[in-house]
This record gives sequence, C-alpha cells and structure tokens, in this order.
Amino acid sequence: MLRNRLLLGAFALATQLYLAAPALAADDGEGLAGETNDKVITFFALGVLLFFTLVVILGTVIQSSLDKRKTARMEAHKRGRDSGW
Repeated sequence: MLRNRLLLGAFALATQLYLAAPALAADDGEGLAGETNDKVITFFALGVLLFFTLVVILGTVIQSSLDKRKTARMEAHKRGRDSGW
C-alpha cells in the first residue's frame, strides 16, 4: 500500500513538472528579474557562496563557544563546584 502511494505521488509530481515546463518557459525565458546577463548571474552566485560561507563560519563560532562552556561546566562539576549554570 505504501509503495503504491509513493508511486502515485511520484507520478503526480512528474506529471505536474512536465505540464508546468511550457508555462515556465514562456515569455522567451525571461524570469521575474527581467533580462539578465553574465554580470547579474555572477554576482548572484557569489552572493549565494558568501551566504553559505558565513553560515558555516557563524555555526562554527557558536559551536566552539558552546563547547567551551560545556567543558568548563564539566570540569567545575568534577571539582565539586557548580559554575552557577
């Protein structure tokens, strides 16, 4: 039963994508941003690259600070003192 539902869902998705392709390709391929050139695409791609780079760096900094807090708390607990957290 689950297999049939998955197959039916995949078939429905494929059909919708197949039928939507001509509508998305209308207006000579011009999208919501209007006519684009190589400069626009390059800056957009660099923006995406910088965004994910900053997300990784920020996540690393946050995780590092949380690990330091955890280590300090565990060492204080081992010494028999509570650090107040």
